Amino acid sequence: MKKLISCCGLNCAACDAYIATMANDDELRQKTAEKWRVEYNAEGINPEMINCTGCREPGVKIPHCETCEIRVCARSKGFQTCAECDQLTTCSIVGIVHKFTPEALENLKSLN
Repeated sequence: MKKLISCCGLNCAACDAYIATMANDDELRQKTAEKWRVEYNAEGINPEMINCTGCREPGVKIPHCETCEIRVCARSKGFQTCAECDQLTTCSIVGIVHKFTPEALENLKSLN
């Protein structure tokens, strides 16, 4: 599978929003919105919001990616990803992602 590593290390190419956008798949948008409303307690999310070309790629983003604290931090420092930051393994912001998705940290480490 293609890898498209986000600022925090998640693989955007494996994200249902990215997959639905690339395939223009309205059924997957619907299923993803339903799933995320439950998983992330995101009552306001709807299928029309499920459009994303990837965190670091030009184009449309899901609402969360536009305002993501991790993405905002990396960009404010001029970084493409958190892999460039000397606080990668001690950062409390990105550490939350890595706690629940350890492969994101491994993805970032593989970039160096």
